[in-house]
Amino acid sequence: MTGNEIRKSFVDFFKSKEHKHFESASLIPDDKSLLLTVAGMVPFKPFFLGEKEAPFPRITTYQKCIRTNDLENVGRTPRHHTFFEMLGNFSFGDYFKKEAIEWSWEYITKVLKLDPERLYVSVYKTDDEAYEIWNKEIGVPEDRIVRLGEEDNWWAAGPVGSCGPCSEIYYDTQNMGKNNEEINCKPGDEGDRFLEIWNLVFTEWNRLEDGSLVPLPEKNIDTGAGLERIASVVQKKDNNFETDIFMPIIKGIEKVLDIKKEEFEITVKVIADHIRASVFLIADGVLPSNEGRGYILRKIIRRAFGAGIVAKQKLEITKDDLFLYKLVPYVVENMKEAYPELVEKQEYIEKVLRIEQERFALTLKNGIEMLTEEIEKMDKEGTKKLSADASFKLYDTFGLPFELTELILENQGYEVSEEEFNQKLEEQVKRSKNSRVTVSDMIKDDFIDKFFEEHGKTEFTGYEKFEDKGKILHIAKSEGISGYEVIFDRTPFYAESGGQVADTGIITSGEFEGKVVNVVKKHDVFIHQVEIVKGIAPAVGAEVKMKIDADRRKDIQRNHTATHILHKVLRENLGTHVEQSGSLVDDEKLRFDFSHYEAIEPEMIEKIEKAVNDIILSNLKVKIDFENIEDAKKRGAMALFSDKYGDVVRVVEIDGYSIELCGGAHVKSTGEIGLFNIESESGIASGTRRITATTGHASLKYVNKLEEKLRKVAGMLKTDGKNVVDVVEKYIAEAKSIVKEYEQLQTKLVKYEINELLENVDEINGIKVLKAAFENKDVNELKEIVDRGKEKLQSGIIILGTNNGGKAIFVVGVTKDLISKVKAGEIVKVAAQVAGGNGGGRPDFAQAGGKDGNAVKEAVDKAFEFVNEKL
Repeated sequence: MTGNEIRKSFVDFFKSKEHKHFESASLIPDDKSLLLTVAGMVPFKPFFLGEKEAPFPRITTYQKCIRTNDLENVGRTPRHHTFFEMLGNFSFGDYFKKEAIEWSWEYITKVLKLDPERLYVSVYKTDDEAYEIWNKEIGVPEDRIVRLGEEDNWWAAGPVGSCGPCSEIYYDTQNMGKNNEEINCKPGDEGDRFLEIWNLVFTEWNRLEDGSLVPLPEKNIDTGAGLERIASVVQKKDNNFETDIFMPIIKGIEKVLDIKKEEFEITVKVIADHIRASVFLIADGVLPSNEGRGYILRKIIRRAFGAGIVAKQKLEITKDDLFLYKLVPYVVENMKEAYPELVEKQEYIEKVLRIEQERFALTLKNGIEMLTEEIEKMDKEGTKKLSADASFKLYDTFGLPFELTELILENQGYEVSEEEFNQKLEEQVKRSKNSRVTVSDMIKDDFIDKFFEEHGKTEFTGYEKFEDKGKILHIAKSEGISGYEVIFDRTPFYAESGGQVADTGIITSGEFEGKVVNVVKKHDVFIHQVEIVKGIAPAVGAEVKMKIDADRRKDIQRNHTATHILHKVLRENLGTHVEQSGSLVDDEKLRFDFSHYEAIEPEMIEKIEKAVNDIILSNLKVKIDFENIEDAKKRGAMALFSDKYGDVVRVVEIDGYSIELCGGAHVKSTGEIGLFNIESESGIASGTRRITATTGHASLKYVNKLEEKLRKVAGMLKTDGKNVVDVVEKYIAEAKSIVKEYEQLQTKLVKYEINELLENVDEINGIKVLKAAFENKDVNELKEIVDRGKEKLQSGIIILGTNNGGKAIFVVGVTKDLISKVKAGEIVKVAAQVAGGNGGGRPDFAQAGGKDGNAVKEAVDKAFEFVNEKL
């Protein structure tokens, strides 16, 4: 079974057990305590904890997940990954241990067809109920059931609250170790013999403050099974990277980098893993940054890029060396069956990866310059060995892979200790396990804390002014980004927050001119990223003039106010269950994520769009004020998803229509927004929808483009815009008529064709066998030939194949008097496998497909050989 087939078979199996299939949730979880979705149960955590009622008692999913706690092991072990998929079935107060255990065993042994003799299970040390089900009802012998303690077989949401025992299913790989040292091992022991493929969590207890356990009113089931691990077992591979989930990507890496997996095994595995993680993170809206999940993405991209650069031994990096974005098509092609949204996002993902690589190439250049300075220091000190502190700083600050540092040094006659570097790396890993995985956007948090104590918060004047003057309180060249980081005492530049992007613009001081390209806010301190346009950077204390890009800000304001209107319109038309779960507001578009469990019909989208435009055209006044949070809530103010607010809040009210707590920039009246146009509506996660829309100038551009396309189409059809639809409908009707005539002619042609084919029938031990390979035959034509051929032959076998635009199609017919000797399904399977496909059917008739249309003739010949052996 392929990875796609395993994934589908799992969902189909549990749908047959009355489970509702939910699409994979986003890698960005609703749970604000998590940076990323790390397990299949994360999207359902509120249901498990009793915070929300589950919409269905039984749910099944395949969930994309990211974990980076063992990043350094990726590529060095058979099964460590950053991105992976969890197959899951969940019960919320419905079935429990008996059904969960029975169904897991049924799926593994009946659907996956794993050998029951190679399956072992573990249960919690005191879970006699699970032990009895496994032993007495399933029939697993006692010598293949082990009892394990809390570390292995107990799940808890925290020190208090929901918890319960686990039961895990292991596959015996029969890998006994180099010296047979694992021959007496059992699940839970150290070693590689037993591979955990399935975990059943029985959430049945509530742990109280005093440590005692009381039964939960509703018992839940949480099942997790790693797709990559299961694929390795089903496909009989020793390594997850050798399965069909990874191999097409690995072949792409070999082609793009012009290297061989056998020579650069770890490098290829690291890149294959990291490119999958990068593609899915970007597709779910994560962008590289120096904070939180964006930092994780940046680190993964840079590790993969660095690994490739080392493999190619490139020190001078050019645009031709930017390779990661070229691997995106391989990931999309391999994963699009399960995640079709990747196809429409492919171009965007490639763009993000290319830009990030360009930035990193600049950082690497800075790192190599720093290494050059370190070499000069070594020369002065008379040493030939680079210190571990320096090699680790190059890696940690500039992302310079150790191998690249080593390569540069070796080329110039110096050395560096890998053991000492790894020791520094291990110290960092230990520190990170005890701290958050967050770095501030630019300046480190400890600096900001000290700065705030000395200077207090930055005065933001951008609500009222687009231009202002301010004094420089801090300016420094930053590692890892271009330009300078500057803090002023006051600023009109909005810092990115609440989904609204940062302002850009210009600052001047005497002969100096700088371009503000980004602004972030930490501890109410606004940090400006400034690139020099001309002159020399001013010093601390200098006064500067600041001017934001006013046109860009006005477009941002249009989009931001439009999100408030859209939010209210959605609640009015879809229901009050609609809640904002995320947004992005920039100068080109708005993106609004909200809770809703089904796609919105086109008619409703049109109605929503009209309602928003009606409010815009009403030209309602937008009033902004500060008031006590309780007073604002009493007036019906909506607070955003999981945001935390102080006692005094900023209230944005669209006169008589909507009222929200918001710190963003807005228009003065709704009429300023202009035309509101919905570009798309889609699902981004289970129970979460996304609307992307434009306003103002962007909407005008959109309409102009549509009109231009209409003019082009009209010109091609030699008509005008008013009559395009009528002309197209006429051509479609004519085309259908032509196709119908063609099909009728093909049917008549088959009658003559079958007579010609029957002149070349082979005989095997007195049995007639007709085989033929065609180009661009419709599957229905092949079926017609088979049916008519069986009528003519009375007794015989027909094997047909066709190459349809590079794809193979096979149809096989066996008259009923011969199916005891050979079955059509057996024959067609042989043919399909030659062409990279599979298939089956009835004993007397079967059809199949294959990926390689050029292999059709060979496949038909192989099928004929198979029949020859059978007869």
